[in-house]
Amino acid sequence: TVLAWPLAARAQQAPKPPRVGILSPAASDQTPIFQALRKGFADLGYVDGKTILLDYRFAKGNNDALPELARELVKIPVVAIVSDGTSATLAAHQASGTIPIVTAVGNDPVALGFASSFKHPGGNVTGLSHRPAELMGKRLEMLKQAFPGLTRVAVLANPKSGNTEAALRIIRPAADKLRIQLIIVEAGDPDALRALTPASFAGTDGLITVPDAMLWNQRRVVVALAAAAHLPAIYPEREFTDDGGMIAFGPNVSDHFRRATGYVVLILKGAKPGDLPIEESEKFDFVVNLRTARELGLQPAPNFLSGANEVIE
Repeated sequence: TVLAWPLAARAQQAPKPPRVGILSPAASDQTPIFQALRKGFADLGYVDGKTILLDYRFAKGNNDALPELARELVKIPVVAIVSDGTSATLAAHQASGTIPIVTAVGNDPVALGFASSFKHPGGNVTGLSHRPAELMGKRLEMLKQAFPGLTRVAVLANPKSGNTEAALRIIRPAADKLRIQLIIVEAGDPDALRALTPASFAGTDGLITVPDAMLWNQRRVVVALAAAAHLPAIYPEREFTDDGGMIAFGPNVSDHFRRATGYVVLILKGAKPGDLPIEESEKFDFVVNLRTARELGLQPAPNFLSGANEVIE
């Protein structure tokens, strides 16, 4: 008994792995962004199921489910929440004003009221912002550069997304400058998206999608729609081009999730989220799927391809 006591005492004193919540509009954790998240933790010495416990809550494309999922994480409770997108950050922030929230991606947290400044957030929200809406005008310019004859462009948007209002506010002046008429096509969930047909894009000669987790999860549906409607399209993430989309331009989202793990680890070691500066995108993807363009009988302007950091032949 005397000999066994030190072993028992050490077993009782062994700390439990910290439990971290992941709040996302995604459908599962089997995606590149969550693979990057787990690798980021592993690289820092935290292995899921051993030295850290990751509790995922997925809205599966239904942003209305995010508030209840956030409350579930708070009740566990988790020591921190990694939020995937503006809507997830909003839901987590409404659920708790004290549990640290690390945003992996999303719009300007200062403009949204989550933080006092990028350098000194001050509250319980920190992390990374890729300001997805702010690149909408740039994407429209790029689509026009690739296909100069465009005059009417469809904007595929999720009306329930936290990105949509800002994205439309930014893209409209760009469209006016380029003399392009915008046609807004809405889909608030996967069922509504799958109900769209080529007729939904009648009279348009191009397509641009608003950054949104639901559309990202359903990107093969979106890409198939663009192909069926015979439209050149530009997307906010490279995964669209990997799945047959024509053009992608935007921050590398997987890199954001990898970097978010560094914030969580600092918080686990005692740092306060309000003292950790919010960072922005470091890596950008500009990918052109020339194979898709050829299959649709479309040819981007030659000078357009020279700017891409990857061309899929």
